[in-house]
Amino acid sequence: MNRAWTLASSVAGAVVVALDGTVLTVAQPSLQRELHASFAEVQWTSTAYLVAVASLLVFAGRLGDRYGQRRVFGLGMLGFGAASAGLALAPGVGWVIGLRAVQGVFGALLQPATLGMLRAAYPPDRLASPLAVRTGAIGLAAAAGPLLGGALVAGLGWRAVFLVNVPPALAFGLPALLRPDRRHGPDRGHGPDRGHGPDRSPGTAQSPGTDRGHGTARSPETDRSPETARSPGTDRSPLDLPGAVLLAVASACLVYALTARPVSGTGLTVAVLTAALLVRHERRTAHPLLPPGVVASPEVAAALGILVAVSASLFGTLFVATYLLQGHLGLDPFDSALRSLPLAVLMVLSAALCPTLLRRCGARRTTAGATAALALGVLLLSRTTSLPGLACGFALLGAGFGTVMVAATQVIVRRAEVTAAGVAGGLQQTALNIGPAVGVAGATMLLGAGTGPALLALAAVAALALPAARALPGPAAVASSAYIPDEPVAAGGPERR
Repeated sequence: MNRAWTLASSVAGAVVVALDGTVLTVAQPSLQRELHASFAEVQWTSTAYLVAVASLLVFAGRLGDRYGQRRVFGLGMLGFGAASAGLALAPGVGWVIGLRAVQGVFGALLQPATLGMLRAAYPPDRLASPLAVRTGAIGLAAAAGPLLGGALVAGLGWRAVFLVNVPPALAFGLPALLRPDRRHGPDRGHGPDRGHGPDRSPGTAQSPGTDRGHGTARSPETDRSPETARSPGTDRSPLDLPGAVLLAVASACLVYALTARPVSGTGLTVAVLTAALLVRHERRTAHPLLPPGVVASPEVAAALGILVAVSASLFGTLFVATYLLQGHLGLDPFDSALRSLPLAVLMVLSAALCPTLLRRCGARRTTAGATAALALGVLLLSRTTSLPGLACGFALLGAGFGTVMVAATQVIVRRAEVTAAGVAGGLQQTALNIGPAVGVAGATMLLGAGTGPALLALAAVAALALPAARALPGPAAVASSAYIPDEPVAAGGPERR
């Protein structure tokens, strides 16, 4: 699979998931009326998906590392599309809730793979550009989702919003599963690492001073280029099933506790206890689900913490802004969406600019500046209701979040070797699921004091990420992120070491 197709597949998977969440929000009132559902049942159409996806993201990423990112991506896309088609035909709200959970399972399969495929297809120092394209597409999807959902619900009914997922699922899922890996090199036909010489996929380049034929040691940064990616199934280390179960329980309980109204103390307690058992288990097992090289890295830990804090601040702010725009200012949903449009526009533009900032300033300064911009945007929204003030506030939110998304994700995925790229992608996606749940839960509790104090608190949450940015790499650690011309690569799975 060549780089252009890999990037298109990654973008398609990310956009399908982003669109699904936004259009469902618009469709829920119509769904509730037609299926005669209660408000709690309608809430579960979102909660069931969130719990399922959050509990399985990291394990799904591990499956991609073991069996091939493209294969797991294809399975996730086709399953997501099939569940979406089932939702369009659901006879009752119980079916909708159940199928949303199934959709979450397949969403968990495809989301880490969208990052794992990029890590396998691009050298570490050139990841920023494809990540920027992916982030910009998510921003466009977030902007288009409410408009597309409103048009579909008004013209065809709520069932139509789920059918939108089916064409891209077929267009990208089927080729990912059916198209064989293109393998080239002197060991072609001998299978993976059978002692018949080095495995060289298309375009393998020998770096200066590297003797591939004599096993000279290579650093992870140069060794894990796309040219070293191997066909699926070469990494046969045992799956850590107990660790996967413990992480699933901890994540599911945490997300459920935060999305429950009110917040579930029991769920939080179970999540903390299970997380403690997970840490104990991971330290003792020979083949941990969470590779020490990933979770023990200060840079990766800082980037994950920043994503949680910044996404919590953003989504909590958007939740409060809904009450500010529609309650305090009396705007209808469409006018509210127009007021917040600068967020999506600046998210796309900032994502496109981020690779240049990373090359010149490094992840540390870029992330710190973007986080400060986001916090300033939240502060501005807490102080103004004028049209220019709101536009500027939302623009700062979009510019800050788009930049942080690219910069922090690049640190997480770049620092992971190809054999752990799926787990790294799963951790990144988990952070982006937990953060919004924390932000909305906190905003809900703070709204009683008014929108102003709630937004001030959310600005403080964003500011918490600033000290963590000091652990990120500086400009000396970030090489050129220019896009490479398309060439065939084997992005199906990791290299066996």
